[in-house]
Formats: sequence, structure tokens, C-alpha cells
Amino acid sequence: MKGFFDTIKSIWTIKELRDRVLYTLGLLFIYRLGTFVILPGIDPNQVAELSGSGSGIFEIFDMFAGGAFGRASVFALGIMPYISASIVMQLMTIAVPYFQKIQKEGESGRQKITQITRYGTVAVTLVQASAYVKYLQFLTGNSILISPTLFWVSTTIILTGGTIFIMWLGEMIQERGVGNGTSLIIMAGIIAKLPGALYQEITMKLGGGAGAGLLMLILEFLALAGIIIATVALIEAVRKVPITYAKRVVGAAPMAGSRQFLPLKVNIAGVMPIIFAQAFLFIPATVIQFVPGVEEDSGLIHKFSDYTSMPYTILMFILVVLFTYFYTALIVNPSQISEDLKRSNGFIPGVRPGRETTDYIDSITSKITFPGAVFLGLIAIIPTFANLAGVNQQFAIFYGGTSLLIMVAVVLDTIQQVESYILNRQYDGMSKSGSRNRSRISSVKSNEK
Repeated sequence: MKGFFDTIKSIWTIKELRDRVLYTLGLLFIYRLGTFVILPGIDPNQVAELSGSGSGIFEIFDMFAGGAFGRASVFALGIMPYISASIVMQLMTIAVPYFQKIQKEGESGRQKITQITRYGTVAVTLVQASAYVKYLQFLTGNSILISPTLFWVSTTIILTGGTIFIMWLGEMIQERGVGNGTSLIIMAGIIAKLPGALYQEITMKLGGGAGAGLLMLILEFLALAGIIIATVALIEAVRKVPITYAKRVVGAAPMAGSRQFLPLKVNIAGVMPIIFAQAFLFIPATVIQFVPGVEEDSGLIHKFSDYTSMPYTILMFILVVLFTYFYTALIVNPSQISEDLKRSNGFIPGVRPGRETTDYIDSITSKITFPGAVFLGLIAIIPTFANLAGVNQQFAIFYGGTSLLIMVAVVLDTIQQVESYILNRQYDGMSKSGSRNRSRISSVKSNEK
């Protein structure tokens, strides 16, 4: 705890870091204000009704948008179209040779990929905005204040502009603030739903005034704390593969061999498998919303639109495990790692360079991916069991799934960036102090002479 307060003190002591933190908080505040600006043409009296109309997977989407989706805000689509375009672009750079070539061009290639991702974001947003307009018309009926054609055109343009503005906010945070801008925007939307969900849970448990409700509330908080600790352990878990480097000659000086480690994370895929799985399950849920009389349909396909149902839970777990292996295979290239080790005169003790090293790294990756995939799948479905255990749906979402992983991962990443910045400043200060001391010693010696 002392280290935490020391970090906070260092943030406000270093002017540049303080300005970056305040800049980040300011842009996040602007984003939160935008989530309360209602789309033109929507009856303000129906906003409360719209907010309560989302259910199932739409409730999860609304959480990522910080409640803007249910409020029919200009930021209703949030940053998710940009995330979708980024995922597609990332897959393209792995599977398509043309994009692989662009990626290898260094900084210029990165800028080209970023620009293509922006154009892709506009295309994805236009499609999702059109679908959202139909969703609003389905919910509101004849209560839209302007003509349907004008409402469709204006809303599509406004939603697209809102998403582009959020994308710009994320890039500005990334460039001039602290942390990953896109991730912080998503986390801000998720955390915005936490106070209301927590209040509902406390009211529900303590409303009767019974001691059993207080005990259950304490047990729920203890369970949540345990899940957070386990999630942190999963994100930070690393399998260290020993690497030995042979003697090398740098310039004219021979360098002795050194021993290092190749860190292979247990959860290399991060939160992407859950995002992929939810995107896959979002397709039938979206189609169902526009089928007449679907509310009375209790068939299997309808259950896949409810994240608390058992069919949804089972399929979600299977998809997360499969996507974890798929995404890990895309990210980790044992052949490339083996080739890089060979070029740098490095080798794994007891393993021959070349094919054996490739097979060894692939074997280790497969072994550590299995427990990581299973644990990630369990985290993804914990909200379902939390809801079955008596936790309300709004608060149960925070017991696992994408929301918990994003919050934990973003907090850890931001803290690491802040601490790294503080250490760099301290190192620079020590270097300048050492330079001044050396200059003083040199001047004293010259005076003595």
C-alpha cells in the first residue's frame, strides 16, 4: 500500500507526468459527457424506456458503450467498430502477404495500416449504424419526431461521426496521455455501469434487513476479490524458457556467453478470444431482435441471445477455448522464434537448433495454452453462474467475461506505464546528478594541479 501512495505522490511531483494524467482524465470526461447526448429525432421522454429495453447480449454491448447504446446517444456505437476493424486488420497482416509486406516497412508501414484501419472503421460503423437505426425504429415505433428517411440518414451520419470522434480521443490519449487510449475508453464505459449495478445488488441483499442478506453480500465480495486475484495471476503468468547465447565478438572485443530467458505468457491471446466468441454469438442475437414475435419464442436459437442461459454458456466456453488456440497460433510462430535464436547465436540448453527447437517451443506453447484456454473459458462463463447464485444480472457481468479481463488488464498496463515513466525520470535525474558530480571532481583535480 505504501508503494501505491508513493506512486501517486510521484505522479503529482513530476510535472510532465501530471499533465499527461490530467489530459487523459479530461478526454475521458469529454467521452462520458457525449454518452448522455441523445440523438436528434428521438423523443426524450422515451429514453428511460429505451435504457431498460436492452436484454441479453445487448446488455453486454450497452455496458461496453458506457450506457450510450441504451440511451440512444450520439456515442451509442462506442469504440467497438474501431475494435472490429482493428481485429480484421490484425488478421489480415497475418494471413495476407500484401499486408505482411506493409507491416515490415517499419514506421511508414505502421502508418499505412493505421490509415487503412481508420477507413475500415468508417465502413464498419456505417453498417452498424444502419442496423442501430432499425433497432431504434423497432423499439420506438411511431414516436420518432422526424421522417423515417431523414432519421435514418441523419442518425447514420451522426453515429459514424461519434465513433470517429471517440477513435480520435483514443489516439490523442495514446499520444499525449497515459495508457492505451482505446482500452481506457472501453474501461471507462464498463466502470460507469459499476456503481448502479453495485447499488442494485446492495439494495436487493439488504432490502429485507435480514442478517443472511449481509452475509451473502460479504461472500459475494470475497468471491469477486478471489476472481480478480486469479485473473491477475492468469494475465501475469509466464513460462520462462532458458536461452544460452554463445560467445560473440562485438567490434574487436570478445563478449562472453550469457544466459537469458524466453518469456512465453500463459494467456498470450489476452482478451481477444472472448471478444471473438461474443462477436460470433452476437450474429444470431442481432437477427433474432428483428424477427416478429421472437419474444414469445422459447426455442434453442432464442436462448443464444441470453447470456444467462445454459446453451449460451456451453457454446461460449467451447468458442473461447477454440479461439484461444486459434489466436495463439496466429501470434506465436515457433519457426520464426527458432530462426531468430539461430541468427543471434542463441540456443535452448539440451535442444538442437533448427527443427528440434521449433518443435520444443511449439510443445511448450501447446502445454501452457491448454490451462490458459480452460481458465479463460471459465472466466468467460462465471457471470452466468454468479447470476444463478442470486447475483443480479447487472452486477454478475463484473464477475468475469470481457469486462473483468479488460479492467484488470488495462489497470495493470497503465500502472506499468506510469511506473516505467517514473523510473526513467529517476534514472535521468541520477544520470544528470552523476554528470554534475563528475564535472565537479574534474574541476577540483584541475585546480589542484
